[in-house]
Amino acid sequence: MGNIRLGVIGLGKRGTGWLGLLNQMDDVDIVALCEVYEDRLAAGAELVAASGRPKPAVYSSYRDLLEQSDCEAVLITTSWTSHVEIAVAAMEAGKKVGMEVGGAVSLEECWLLVRTAESTGVPCMMLENCCYGRHEMAVLNMVKQGLFGELIHCQGGYEHDLRDEIALGDETRHYRLEQYLHRNGELYPTHEIGPIAKYLDIHRGNRFMTLVSMSSKARGLREWIVDRYGENHPKAKWEFMQGDIVTTMIRCARGETILLIHDTTLPRPYSRGGRVQGTKGLWMEDNQSIYLEGKSPAHTWEPFEPYLEQYEHPLWRHYRSIGVRGGHDGMDYLVMRAWIESVRNQTPPPIDVYDAAAWMAITALSEQSIALGGAPVAFPDFTNGGWMDRTPKNTGMYSLDIVNEAAFVV
Repeated sequence: MGNIRLGVIGLGKRGTGWLGLLNQMDDVDIVALCEVYEDRLAAGAELVAASGRPKPAVYSSYRDLLEQSDCEAVLITTSWTSHVEIAVAAMEAGKKVGMEVGGAVSLEECWLLVRTAESTGVPCMMLENCCYGRHEMAVLNMVKQGLFGELIHCQGGYEHDLRDEIALGDETRHYRLEQYLHRNGELYPTHEIGPIAKYLDIHRGNRFMTLVSMSSKARGLREWIVDRYGENHPKAKWEFMQGDIVTTMIRCARGETILLIHDTTLPRPYSRGGRVQGTKGLWMEDNQSIYLEGKSPAHTWEPFEPYLEQYEHPLWRHYRSIGVRGGHDGMDYLVMRAWIESVRNQTPPPIDVYDAAAWMAITALSEQSIALGGAPVAFPDFTNGGWMDRTPKNTGMYSLDIVNEAAFVV
């Protein structure tokens, strides 16, 4: 079997990072690059060539790449609002899609993504790296083994001080700035909802039913700007729509609740705010602690580290044995390999188009709920009822629906 011929669309900071990782994979050939900024495109081509590989074909239009390149799959790492447009065009061109994360602008584009995948039969995977975090995968293993009992409630957040990245977006050509100027919602839900959705069997016997969002006032970004540039700087005149804290609640078909927090414009350390709580105990990310009834001392937190070692997901046991690599503590490598293996073996991706649509839809739905004063909004069923009896399609070593120990037996 020959190498996978891959095109990469979008060469900002994230896309360039992916190029560096892909250059280390012997079974991948990067044959085409696309970027609207000439300097980024030239730098990307040089990065591939510097690895000893042939220089890829370069394009300023993704449509030209899709029409002219013989790549079999494309990696989309452009701005959030262009992901679906490009993914749809790629699937229509017969190119398998690996798509970076982000929220949807509308429910219509979520439906378009799903219907295009269904009509073309071309798979589309969202590359949500947090699903492959070491702690998240250990918790997934514990959930599947029933250590927490029946799950009742989960929490997660995108809690990350991004004031400099947002406020300097006009200088660095970062698309996040426009989002904060013009939108108000759960803008970046997938890092937290991805692992939670897999804990709760979403689209495998469960689904999201109702969503409610509320937003605080917006003060953090303007204060940051004024502190650094003064009241009279042009940036100090910007009026941000995005509230400093956005809180979203989701109720699931089986009765579980989910709490999401978007918190990126106030001073704070980074956290994904994970919490998994069931009838037998709970795990919390922020203090790296766990309490399991019948195992932990009564009413006493235990450190999670011993449980992490005991219930290490087999994928991470395997991964640590061969050497952790890549960015974001190694989870970038795992999610990329999950996609590459699904392309190579022609197997369903572990994060499929229904997952992508539902996770992205949270952004558009939260905007609606906030605009309605925190009113509940109904969640679309992108599977058209299929969630009730869908069985796991991907059962290999990168599966997020089951823990398959047999997949690691050589």
